[in-house]
Amino acid sequence: MIESRHERRFVHLVLLGASVIALYPFVSILLLALNPPGKRVSGFTIPSTISFENFTLAWQRGGFAQALFSSAVVAITVVTASVAFSILAGYAFATMRFPLRNTLFVILLAGLMLPYEALIVPLYFDFRSLGLLDSRWAVILPQIGFSVSFGTFWMRTAFWAQSGGSLVEAAELDGANTWDILRRVLLPVSGPAIMSLSALLFLFAWNDFLLALVLLPQNEAAQTAPLALSFFAGLRRGGEPSTIAAAALLVAFPVLIVYIVMQRRFIQGITTGATKG
Repeated sequence: MIESRHERRFVHLVLLGASVIALYPFVSILLLALNPPGKRVSGFTIPSTISFENFTLAWQRGGFAQALFSSAVVAITVVTASVAFSILAGYAFATMRFPLRNTLFVILLAGLMLPYEALIVPLYFDFRSLGLLDSRWAVILPQIGFSVSFGTFWMRTAFWAQSGGSLVEAAELDGANTWDILRRVLLPVSGPAIMSLSALLFLFAWNDFLLALVLLPQNEAAQTAPLALSFFAGLRRGGEPSTIAAAALLVAFPVLIVYIVMQRRFIQGITTGATKG
């Protein structure tokens, strides 16, 4: 089907409008943060004088160095463990035949439908009894558990979309064992899917707020960046909007950098299997 010039223009206008809507909040916060400290502004206002002092004030007053480090430790640990487990589980469900495979996969997918908000109270008492409350492990372990369900579904789909069973069968005929098929056949062609999964899990882990709020009630050294931002904004609510905007950007920058660096791989991974079948 060949699109006409008017259809292409209409699609471009729709995409342009969606882009403006998506970028407006970020640009508004950025412009607010670039205003001099203490200046009262409202709405979409371009600053007459660009100042980076709000970022310095937010960094010094909010203790974001420790919070960003804590979030980095949590996010990197969650991503590393979750991706490793998801690759192994996804490979098993995609290529192996074993009893109750479909039943186990359905049970695993149930984790996608169960919000961890429903489990937050039992998690609190469990980690308190284990002596892990107020430690980073109280945030890391639940996130790994929740992420593996999504990651297994993702990698199973990616492995099947990349091979369709043909690559695995060909490798088996050549005498490759289970580990060789995964390491030498499927992983090299599944790079975009793995990278996009890593980016998504990093985003989920970095932005998590509820687990840190409930399970890190007293350990300031382990507080994550979103939690530190919430406390910082609460103390200055209505008083220093430009400094709060700068603090919000400090927390958002790592996620933005990860997406920019991995943008091409991310798009390739998202579209894995869209043209196969």
